Amino acid sequence: MPAIRVNTERMNVAVTAGRAAGGARLPRPVAVAIVTAVGLVSAVAIVALWLRAGGVSEVNGGADALTSAGRLTALLGAYLALAAVLLLARIPMLERLAGFGRLAVWHRWAARSCLALLLAHAALTTAGLTLGDRIPLPREAARLISQYPGVITATAGLVLLIGVGVTSTVIARRRLRYETWYFVHLYTYLAIALAFSHQIATGKDFVGDPAARVYWTALYVFTLGALVLFRIALPLARAARHRLRVARVVDEAPGVVSIEMNGRELDRLGAQPGQFFFWRFLTPGRWWQAHPFSLSAPPDGRRLRITVKSSGDFSSGLRDLSPGTRVLAEGPYGSFTAEARRRDRVALIAGGAGITPIRALLETLPARRGDIAVVYQVPHVDEVVFQDELERLARERGADLHFVAGAACDLPRLIPDVAQRDAFVCGPPGMVEATRASLIAAGVPARHIFSERFAL
Repeated sequence: MPAIRVNTERMNVAVTAGRAAGGARLPRPVAVAIVTAVGLVSAVAIVALWLRAGGVSEVNGGADALTSAGRLTALLGAYLALAAVLLLARIPMLERLAGFGRLAVWHRWAARSCLALLLAHAALTTAGLTLGDRIPLPREAARLISQYPGVITATAGLVLLIGVGVTSTVIARRRLRYETWYFVHLYTYLAIALAFSHQIATGKDFVGDPAARVYWTALYVFTLGALVLFRIALPLARAARHRLRVARVVDEAPGVVSIEMNGRELDRLGAQPGQFFFWRFLTPGRWWQAHPFSLSAPPDGRRLRITVKSSGDFSSGLRDLSPGTRVLAEGPYGSFTAEARRRDRVALIAGGAGITPIRALLETLPARRGDIAVVYQVPHVDEVVFQDELERLARERGADLHFVAGAACDLPRLIPDVAQRDAFVCGPPGMVEATRASLIAAGVPARHIFSERFAL
């Protein structure tokens, strides 16, 4: 019989959450190398166009050096803004190449670097012109805004990007509702459009060089086309094909509901246990919001099920969804699947709401009796979700199942051979890094720990 235990002791190890990662379809070094190579080729082309426009040859003093450096930082900042958008444009090839989790990390890096470069552009350009015109800085700044076409729109765009950056900091994200953060992020598109208008109006590397004009126009058109195709057209086409609707809403625990959806040809979605979709429920007040939730049961071609814990206005209101409500689903995404597996024996580790993909994997992972060990940690015993389902599946699959209530758990004690297993980890924000550290300390190689974050 599998070991089914409820452990209520509190340990000293801090465990946090996040969906476990690493199991992208290509090894991390290969995926990083490919995406980096493509990015560098474009960056080198931009630098070459800057040099062609006199980026170095026309520098004749300190003022010229500052303004020329300001042009280069502007060009690279604009490029990284487009790259950040493309990384989360839901492009299937990119998702297959690197996995959604890595793309989200790269998106954050590109966005932060973009903002730093654009701030440097504003500072360098203003300083260079101030030095060249030999007038006070405030007067030069006022002259730039009032006399140079496109500068005021570029300034507005920069202010918008600063606002987006501020709301994306860890402290702000903890205080903001997801809906507020999502709405503020939409201003990124407006900021990029304003920057493009400035580039058209005053960009020396754009206006005076036909090759640069064609190259930059192609970059913007490609980015816009990817957004329209993969964020709008493809989801609408899939919605028309699959006709997803809410079938029923089931209370699983206090503040936790499962939503079952049915539709047509759902097997054609290609979804796997452990993956997630961005869900959009077409009701007043929700149709414009897309939230990521994992499948909490294996897709069977007839239905899809997600399980959601109340953590905000959107998730709290899902229990009131009516059967028949239309649903748009973007996905499937993520590499937190059986394809990531490298060893016969696995440890499935869940914290709180992270049990949803773990439960789906428990039901479907190919395994012999004893190959699967599940650890499910919750703050309190009454917060366990799917207890009956988990105990039934553990008996059927011959899996060891451990419920742990408390601050943390001693994984090597619960799974003595954890160092010889693959580890899949999922849970509330904060758990993954501490859990990875605990697993690595127990002897699990990093390449055998799989994680993937929802956070954007």
